[in-house]
Amino acid sequence: MIIDTHAHLGISRKPDKLEARKDEKYAELFGDREKIEEIDAAIAKNIEDMDAAKVDKSVICAIDSETTRGYVRVPNDVVAMVVSRHPDRFIGFASADPHKGVVAVREIERAAKELNFKGIKFLPHELELQPNDKMFYPIFEVAEELGLVVLFHSGTQFDPTTRLRYCRPVDIDDIAVDFPRLKVVIGHFGFPWYGEALAVVQRHQNVYFNIAGWAPRHIPEMVVTYMNTVLSHKALLGSDFPLMSRQRILDELRQLNLKSESLQKIISDNPKKLLDIQA
Repeated sequence: MIIDTHAHLGISRKPDKLEARKDEKYAELFGDREKIEEIDAAIAKNIEDMDAAKVDKSVICAIDSETTRGYVRVPNDVVAMVVSRHPDRFIGFASADPHKGVVAVREIERAAKELNFKGIKFLPHELELQPNDKMFYPIFEVAEELGLVVLFHSGTQFDPTTRLRYCRPVDIDDIAVDFPRLKVVIGHFGFPWYGEALAVVQRHQNVYFNIAGWAPRHIPEMVVTYMNTVLSHKALLGSDFPLMSRQRILDELRQLNLKSESLQKIISDNPKKLLDIQA
């Protein structure tokens, strides 16, 4: 079984295309035919890409940065609808803007208990919060209690209006110390601070890293070495689809000088353990 632990639906990020309020129902949010067609097309593209690469399951992430960005980019209910249509292929990761306080905490509880999501995704640079900001902590408490995975974008990104200082992987060390039972994933191995990311992952049993958004032939040699040795049990396949095709990532992973057992852990064993998949 091959599992992609970090992907996106790939729908429009413009507020006039997909905006939402938490108190609106699905029918009110997405009754517009154009939006439904866009979502349907995105689902089809995801499945087509997964099938081409023989990927069995993929995480699909919601995105909520409403207080700083002005709109919910990909609401939890959209991701829930995608998962409900293809429960054998997709795994839902929620999002909740920590600036919303108790509303965000309740939304994560709803995502876990009612929508059956397995994790949470945060974009610190959009939220303008470092991962160890105490504003996150009530959400971490609930996530730890409910067994949810917390995935952070970490390292550089492409929006020049945001600040990189929010995305240092070393800040995740505080989370791991304060929440030792909370599973945390450092997305994109924290480039260019991958030394920090690897150190945090090596220090803490509950912290993992993924290679999402990277063509494996461009992954720094140090990261590949750790993937193949001391952190082979903590490295995760991730595509960041639609940014990268899963086929390219898997083809290039197989061309790296990885031991067969390391590759098996990265694409299957580690994701299954992280997401508690019994298969």
